[in-house]
Amino acid sequence: MSIENVKAHFRAFNREHHVMEFDSSSATVEKAAETIGVIPARIAKTLSFRGEGDAAILVVSAGDTKVDNKKFRNEFGFKPKMLSPEEVLEQTGHAVGGVCPFGLTNELDVYLDVSMKRFDTLFPACGSSNSAIELTCAELELYSGGKAWIDVCKDWE
Repeated sequence: MSIENVKAHFRAFNREHHVMEFDSSSATVEKAAETIGVIPARIAKTLSFRGEGDAAILVVSAGDTKVDNKKFRNEFGFKPKMLSPEEVLEQTGHAVGGVCPFGLTNELDVYLDVSMKRFDTLFPACGSSNSAIELTCAELELYSGGKAWIDVCKDWE
């Protein structure tokens, strides 16, 4: 089970007990914000894109953002193309609604969007449609193995 992989990932940092599981759904930014009791922007959403080779790339951004195609192309050198739900599950081990950069099935490049830096803490999913963890940006970078902070999103400034 995907959330078990995430808990195992956090066990290595002695943070497994910080993974929250809810009775209600947190599968969308709006549902997660309502369930947790925060504004949607503080939900750290993980977007899955087709990379240049066989591996996907993950971009984690604030919940109130949209990917800017031009910024993405300038950053990565190719047009953003989202993975299908089946490809997301195959690449990450997480189903849509619980995708996160932790406990991944495959080793994938994770990038963190600067849109999240305006918050002290954010809430990324933890591998299921009813889970999250509260992390600082530094913790998110550490635990996700983020390669870099990038600026590929719009509609948040």
